Amino acid sequence: MRASATDGTAIRRRARAARLFGLYAVTPDTADTASLVASVRAAIAGGAAAVQYRNKTAERDVRRAQAAALARVHAIHGALYIVNDDAALAAEMDADGVHIGGADGDVAAARAHVGPDRIIGVSCYDDFARAEAAVAAGADYVAFGSFFESAVKPEACRADLALLERARALPVPVVAIGGVDAANANSLRVAGADAVAVISALFAAPDVESAARAIARIYEPL
Repeated sequence: MRASATDGTAIRRRARAARLFGLYAVTPDTADTASLVASVRAAIAGGAAAVQYRNKTAERDVRRAQAAALARVHAIHGALYIVNDDAALAAEMDADGVHIGGADGDVAAARAHVGPDRIIGVSCYDDFARAEAAVAAGADYVAFGSFFESAVKPEACRADLALLERARALPVPVVAIGGVDAANANSLRVAGADAVAVISALFAAPDVESAARAIARIYEPL
C-alpha cells in the first residue's frame, strides 16, 4: 500500500527531528553578524548537529538579516537549522523548524506558520505534563531545563535529572538545556537527553570549534 501524503509528511518530520542528536548550538545575543556567522561555522565544524538562531535583544531587521545569514550557512554546511520564537521567520528562511517557549503561542499556531514539513520544538522547563501536552499537540521535540546554573538565564527554574529519565517514554527527541558544558553534558546524556543545547560554554569559548568538539564527542559511539 502506498503511503498517503500525510504519512509522507510525518515521515519527513520524524527524519528531521531524528537529526537532533548530540550538540545543539544556540546562538548568543549579538549585533555582530559577521562574528555570529563565523562562530556558527566553527560550531558546525566542531560537530554541532543543529543550530538554533536565538537573539532576544536585536531589532526585527537585524534578526531577519542574521537569520538569513545563518540560513546561507545552513545551506552550505547542512546542520539542522531552527529559529527561536518566530514561526513566521522560520518559514520565511526555509529553516528546518521553530522553537517556541511559554510566551510564544501554542503548537497549533506555530504549525499554521511553518506548515506540515518543518519541526516544532517546545520549551517545557521542569514540567513533564507540559511536555506530554506539547507532544499530543504535535510537537516534534521537547526541551527541559535549566539543569545547571545558567549565565544566560540565572533566574530559570531548575530541572532534575530524573525528569530526563522519565522523558525517555516520550516518542520524540528530548533536549536538555541550561548551564551545559563539556564537564556536565555526559550526565545529561546518561539520564536520557538525546541532545544538549549549549550557548555560553560554546560561543563564549576562545576556540568555538574545539569547545563544540569537546561536547559533541560525548555523544559519539564508544
